[in-house]
Amino acid sequence: MLQRNPAERGFEGPVVACIQMEPHVGAKRENVARSIQYIEEAAKSGASLVVLPELTNTGYVFADREEAFALAEDLPGGETVQAWADAAQRLGVHVVAGIAERDGKRLYNSAIFISPSGRVGVYRKLHLWDREHLFFEPGNRGVPVFDTSLGRISIAICYDGWFPEVYRLAATQGADVVCVPTNWVPMPGQPADRPAMAATLTMAAAHSNGLMIACANRMGTERGQPFIGQSLIVSGDGWPLAGPASCDQEEILYAAIDLQRIRSERTLNTFNHVLRDRRTDVYDPMLGTGWPSSRA
Repeated sequence: MLQRNPAERGFEGPVVACIQMEPHVGAKRENVARSIQYIEEAAKSGASLVVLPELTNTGYVFADREEAFALAEDLPGGETVQAWADAAQRLGVHVVAGIAERDGKRLYNSAIFISPSGRVGVYRKLHLWDREHLFFEPGNRGVPVFDTSLGRISIAICYDGWFPEVYRLAATQGADVVCVPTNWVPMPGQPADRPAMAATLTMAAAHSNGLMIACANRMGTERGQPFIGQSLIVSGDGWPLAGPASCDQEEILYAAIDLQRIRSERTLNTFNHVLRDRRTDVYDPMLGTGWPSSRA
């Protein structure tokens, strides 16, 4: 396991950790136990917020919907959430983790947000990728933003990052940090000498919205599907604070959550602010959702 310890960087205040690990499809008990080991390691190293990959507990490449349904859990009462909640309480950390959610006969590719005092909320992936359409329903709860002691936290999952609307809705609701559990795969035509498309999109979204974005990807190959690793944490100015991580090793990335810096990075110069400069006389600032506008 590679590790980039925040103590070595002299971080002050809260720290986010992104866990790059390799879940295995169907091996729920082992996946959860491994994830808790990483949460413990991150907490020991000073993390206040820990982000785990997409579908951490189940793995990603399901053979069919029956397998996905059998591995999914009701939220918030499932055994995986209880295990993560116990760890969050014991270690005094917040955890954002990808999980397969069962709601009646429906399945969602979701992320659970847990604080030391219990469950904060659930996010359901809005944009399904490739064969996910065979297993999951698209999310139906919008883009929530959660008030916490660490700042205002939002969540996106993997392919959601290809849609600027997701980050813009988080920003216009006053989010400071977006946590992204993800399972990035190789993109067609990716030049070997260029950053991954996912990294480019993340940097652009962070810069254009003044958001810190923390992406925890998996690595390895599952049932023939490779994953690219390269987890990263990006500042509100669009430049990486940590990562991209390696392509093929389990690893922890760390970065300080500096709310003053994040919010100040929305101001580009004396005249320009990426949120206040929006032309709300031309387009709906909340994309028709009717949600409250930004506090930032």
